[in-house]
Amino acid sequence: MAKSAYLTDNAFTERNIVCYDHSDVISNGYKVRNPLRFPAPLMVFQLSIISLTSLIIGVGLKPLGQPTLVAQVLGGILFGPSALGRSEVLRETIFPQRGVMALETAATFGVFFNLFAIGVECDSKRMFRPGKKAVIIGISVLFSSLISNMGMATLMQSFITMDPPLAKALPVVAISQCIVGFPNVCSLLKEMQMLNTDQGRLATTSAMFCDVIGFTMGAVGFIKLQVEKEHSIPRKMGSGLSPLILVIFTIFFVRPAIKKTLKQRPDGKPVGENYFVCILIIVLTYIFAAETIGQHFLFGALLLGMAIPEGPPLGAALINKLHYPIGKLLYPVFLTTSGLKTDVFTIHFKSLWVISLLVLFSVLIKISVMIIITHFTGLTVHDSVIVGLMLNSKGICDVVFFNLWRISEALTDEHFAVVIIISVILVTVIITPLLKYLLGSIEEQTPTKRRTLQHSKPDTELRILVCVHHLQSVPTMVNLLEASNATEQSPIGVIGLVLIELVGRAAPLLITHNHTQGEIPEDASISLQIINALRQYELAYETCVTLQPFTDITHFDLMHEDICRLSLDQNATFLILPFHKHWEIDGSIGTSSRAIQNINSKVIKKAPCSLGILVDRGILKGSMAILNNQKGYHVAVIYIGGPDDAESLAYGARLARHPNVSVTLIRFLMFGYDNARERKVDNSLIEAVRYENSMNENFIYEERVTRDGVGLSASLRSLEDRYDLIVVGRYHEESPLLVGLGEWSECPELGVVGDFLASLDVGIIASVLVVQQQRVRGKLLNRAAKPVVVNNQDGGPYPEMNNHNHNSNGMSTPTTVSNDHPRWEITIDRAN
Repeated sequence: MAKSAYLTDNAFTERNIVCYDHSDVISNGYKVRNPLRFPAPLMVFQLSIISLTSLIIGVGLKPLGQPTLVAQVLGGILFGPSALGRSEVLRETIFPQRGVMALETAATFGVFFNLFAIGVECDSKRMFRPGKKAVIIGISVLFSSLISNMGMATLMQSFITMDPPLAKALPVVAISQCIVGFPNVCSLLKEMQMLNTDQGRLATTSAMFCDVIGFTMGAVGFIKLQVEKEHSIPRKMGSGLSPLILVIFTIFFVRPAIKKTLKQRPDGKPVGENYFVCILIIVLTYIFAAETIGQHFLFGALLLGMAIPEGPPLGAALINKLHYPIGKLLYPVFLTTSGLKTDVFTIHFKSLWVISLLVLFSVLIKISVMIIITHFTGLTVHDSVIVGLMLNSKGICDVVFFNLWRISEALTDEHFAVVIIISVILVTVIITPLLKYLLGSIEEQTPTKRRTLQHSKPDTELRILVCVHHLQSVPTMVNLLEASNATEQSPIGVIGLVLIELVGRAAPLLITHNHTQGEIPEDASISLQIINALRQYELAYETCVTLQPFTDITHFDLMHEDICRLSLDQNATFLILPFHKHWEIDGSIGTSSRAIQNINSKVIKKAPCSLGILVDRGILKGSMAILNNQKGYHVAVIYIGGPDDAESLAYGARLARHPNVSVTLIRFLMFGYDNARERKVDNSLIEAVRYENSMNENFIYEERVTRDGVGLSASLRSLEDRYDLIVVGRYHEESPLLVGLGEWSECPELGVVGDFLASLDVGIIASVLVVQQQRVRGKLLNRAAKPVVVNNQDGGPYPEMNNHNHNSNGMSTPTTVSNDHPRWEITIDRAN
């Protein structure tokens, strides 16, 4: 039988030694009445109920936009002495005193492995080489907060009557509010999907620089405290030099050794389990070494984490291995145990309002400092407030320090409860909706300038944003750019964006290659190959093509934000996205990425310009570059009706100007259907393009009359391998022509016709470009735009060319157009 002796009613709020003795750790199952009397079953039960409770609370708070930190701390408060823990039966059943040691040990493992993972994700180069704005913000916010908070705490001690424990706790609370933890900022913004915003990037970089200053000051203070405890000079020197020796050893021996070992690994192969096991052993060794030299164990975990090269292969593998057991299980235990130690019934009103006033003052100081330094950072007041709120993020750093100060008795249980509730929970609950509101107001102010191919002037630069995930999609992408007909009168500005998933790093990177060639991470080396291929296209058309290359390393969930923001900042007119499926040479699907499909779907909803999704089947055709291809590049433009087809028609008209590109415009009409208004707009657009290409032998116009969706699908199937590229609009209004085509749709982002053409069952081997005209908040800017016919030299208008001769197969023969007429000019009614 288990014998135990304990001295207190609540082991999480009292710090007394508890002695207990058990004959076994694991119960004998059905042979005992209560398995929870044994440590192992009890701990498993506690971990399960902690995870389940935090998950349920998190689901309830998700509509309010609150991060998981709030849910996990509230879960501990729920089972602590503030709520359910006041029941002695429940407390002794779920969180008895005899299980405290095991649960605290699990929480400790969760903390130091989580901090080790944070160290791995940190980009040490960026920490010590931040930008000018980050340095200004970091120094200003950190030292202004420190001076102001300590001054406020001193004034409160002088003018407010308070008990000695509260007076002692005020300087500690003041220092804690100066913390600008990079892990806090990064985790909060990642959950709120704000990590990729301009303000989020600046906040994370500034917080990273603040951590460098904070770590240095904290290490110096801790070393000084350890030295003062020693009495002999040799021991003083040992306490002062031993942390420095460990840091030097890590920088000059451990990190180079790890890098050298990784270089000996075969390229392209994943990191083996032996690497992972060795790193875990080294982590435990570092933690033991830190405790041996008088430092806190968290120092050793964080130091070694920063020595591990971030990103693939090793950093990413470690993060993937630690994500679920540490990030989803043991780390939440630490946050929950912090909530278990929080007893709201110990809080007195004076302590509550005094500490609350100091916390509020600290939050306002950071925001005020950001507003004051707007002149030096180039930010607007609106952006400064957003960055200031981000720098007030609370998280693991604060909870760790509060627990350390509680153990050292710098904070009493009462003051610990106040700072957990006010500083961690309440501040987070308030700043998250404020950030969403302020950033949402920026999105509402997005300019609604028209950025479409249809409404672009023919003598202006066409700016195309090309997104690339893999090297294999580059040839078809370059072919499409070549076919776009860059000339000196109408040049093309290419914005090349290489998209790489963020793995093993905490903060995303957006690299401008024109200015930062030496700062490209090793795992982003594939971007250089892609950009070099795009540069060859630029060199071939050096007088009429410019290239601006970027590499975006970020999470798939946030990648669409960078795509839309870059297209807006670079004033792109057309955005080309790669399809999420890639074909093998035998015609089968080689790779398919659900994450890329989700990115495309999100970009479709938020794109600030017209876009196209390119279904790349170039490997099936084996097509050469258009520049050197004597056989030409054959394009089919499908026209059914609507704004998206009008946009695809405008792009097809540009392709038709290229001497090596032949364009066939195929218009589908429904037998017996007549809508005079819609037909008139469509006729005007098509006839303008036909007249422009009246002397172009490589331009062919066809009309196909069908009765229903079966006839349309049969006509589409007949295209087979006649073309290298098929251009079609994404969305078409409901029509009997489309009945039946969308019933088996696999890729709704392509639309009904685009999905049909991209299907394996159709047998078409041409690449497909699905085009969508610009939307703003899901709506077209001006659907009433239509061409205006310009009068001829004699003062009369050119006649409409509607007299097509249909044959028995539903085909129309091209109408002969006089070549004596000058070129038409099309003007668009602009929306005010």
